[in-house]
Amino acid sequence: MSVESKKPREACCSKLKLFLASMAFVYFSKAFGGAYMKSSITQIERRFDIPSSLIGVIDGSFEMGNLLVIAFVSYFGAKLHRPRLIGIGCLIMAVGSYLIALPHFFQGQYKYETSVSHSTAINNTESILPCLSNNSQIDADETPDLEAQTACEKAAGSSMWIYVFLGNMLRGIGETPIMPLGVSYLDDFSREENTPFYLACIHTVGILGPMFGFMLGSFLAKIYVDVGSVDLDSITINYKDSRWVGAWWLGFIVTGTVVLLSSIPFWFLPKSLPKQGQEQSQSKSTELAPVAEQESFLPEENQDHEEKEKPVTFQEMAKDFVPSLRRLFKNRIYSMMILTYLVVVNGFIGMITFKPKFLEQIYGQSASKAIFLIGILNLPAVALGIITGGFILKRFKLGIIGAARVSIAASLGSFCMLAVQVFLHCDNSEVGGLTVTYQGAPHVSYDQQTLLSQCNMGCSCSMKHWDPVCAYNGITYASPCLAGCQSSSGTGKEMVFHNCTCVGEIMTPGMNRSTVLGQCPRKGDCDRIFKIYMALSVIGSFISACGGTPGYIVLLRSIQKDLKSLALGMQTLIVRTLGGIPPPIYFGALIDRTCLKWGTKQCGGRGACRLYDANAFRITFLGLITGLYFLANTLWGFLYFRIVKKQKKLALRNQAKENGQEGNNTGNGHANINIANNKEEMNKESTI
Repeated sequence: MSVESKKPREACCSKLKLFLASMAFVYFSKAFGGAYMKSSITQIERRFDIPSSLIGVIDGSFEMGNLLVIAFVSYFGAKLHRPRLIGIGCLIMAVGSYLIALPHFFQGQYKYETSVSHSTAINNTESILPCLSNNSQIDADETPDLEAQTACEKAAGSSMWIYVFLGNMLRGIGETPIMPLGVSYLDDFSREENTPFYLACIHTVGILGPMFGFMLGSFLAKIYVDVGSVDLDSITINYKDSRWVGAWWLGFIVTGTVVLLSSIPFWFLPKSLPKQGQEQSQSKSTELAPVAEQESFLPEENQDHEEKEKPVTFQEMAKDFVPSLRRLFKNRIYSMMILTYLVVVNGFIGMITFKPKFLEQIYGQSASKAIFLIGILNLPAVALGIITGGFILKRFKLGIIGAARVSIAASLGSFCMLAVQVFLHCDNSEVGGLTVTYQGAPHVSYDQQTLLSQCNMGCSCSMKHWDPVCAYNGITYASPCLAGCQSSSGTGKEMVFHNCTCVGEIMTPGMNRSTVLGQCPRKGDCDRIFKIYMALSVIGSFISACGGTPGYIVLLRSIQKDLKSLALGMQTLIVRTLGGIPPPIYFGALIDRTCLKWGTKQCGGRGACRLYDANAFRITFLGLITGLYFLANTLWGFLYFRIVKKQKKLALRNQAKENGQEGNNTGNGHANINIANNKEEMNKESTI
């Protein structure tokens, strides 16, 4: 008998563990793809020559896909086969990833912006005269013929970013079932005390996805976009150049394949499982016994909502949808949690989307190194923080108030780390005619006309092109022509420009007036400041992540069991809609306002930004994030006091009930004693 009673439990646990492992893998794969998308933002922006505001729209299309289906998937999916719906979602995500990579195979080769005709001939020396041979460059500043421009854009495939937009939207649609259906499935069939630890394990494995995603992005950012189809020796730029585009398309093929593999286990899982730790022979009342803390914390409602499971039709489910929403949002704690999450996600999404660009422009790091550092330093700190938060809950057996305390403490700690980062910065990159004058003095105001000076006035240079060269005086010039260079030598990346008249303006006679391709490295102690910034960023990431799991538990414990899937789905819908779509757009639009030098598209017109005002970028970016996190901390404070107030009310109510029961027992005490005495006498008589 004992052997038979163990079998159901073992089968249940094995299937639950299979689901747990499958959820961990799918969280890894979706985070892997999502992080790679974030790491490729800069590459996509450069490849399609689009501004940051438009790249924000493309990035937000993921949440737009969620918006289309999340409410229906969360509500109706909870009553259908949840594991299979997750499997279908993974298939859709894979198709979306492949669609994003598609434009690469239909576009022509990438032609980066340049102001001179770079020759790769071995015997070609002293053949390029940047200043004297650029009399025709002034024509490039004129507006091209509309018909010719349309034909050029069609040939260049400049509107192919639409495929990236649609593919990312498909990824958002496919990701929809994973969180609300997966978490509710796990919470329904696992022991209540194990749920925080299971969630922490899933999220910890999931955080490995962004690590690998950013590392893959860093690796592919160093590989030229048209690798295998062009002669790399003919490329005059390197991966540190703001015009460089890495092999962004290759990563989406890899991430799509991983997501496709993660869908397989879900086709073999059942629709439901017995509650973990309960035998099938237990009574129905035991199986449906709710957790004391959650039931006592929830608003008192009629028990009609706890109905016996029975087959329901689609019409019945649809009819109950609006009343369920009304019940859900009458829960004030749930509504405040959603508002708090909304503000936090606004700051987080804006930060993670443009942080690689921030590290490039403020601290002079390459796109590849910026992505790599985020993946290798920040994300492991986040993983450690998530598992630490889950461990604290399990180790100290914290209730909803304890979980709220951990969350608000973590939120305050991370805000302090962020506030300090605002005051850390490097000086602007010294670019002649943009951030400094040609005499080396800082610019008070920035104007396109300041690119022209007496030293390059006779060269008829184009002011639109960005083909930077670095002089030995440490100043970067927008092009060899604008540097006033009279001749050149060498080929490819080794090309050197000589007799640059603008360089000579701030150098003593007889010194080197040559320039080399590329921007100059940052001056001063920028590397030391960058290390301090990264240390604060990593500590802040760890502290912030410690509050992730406790905050999620506060959300789960504040909603009714039958509304759990709907509540998680609505949370995802609202947070993704208002916290996922707008931030990349308004962050990108505000960042665009700090641009000093715009690139030029192949067919004319404004392309991607090549150089930003570092101080304006820093104040705009970090100031906006800090403001959002300050608001989130304020909301957490109000939420905590509401939770404590409600808990006190429940404690007083329970105490009143206990006092009432004690009073009844005292009033009936004499009768109880008489009954007990009579029973004892009867027992004695029977033994005699």
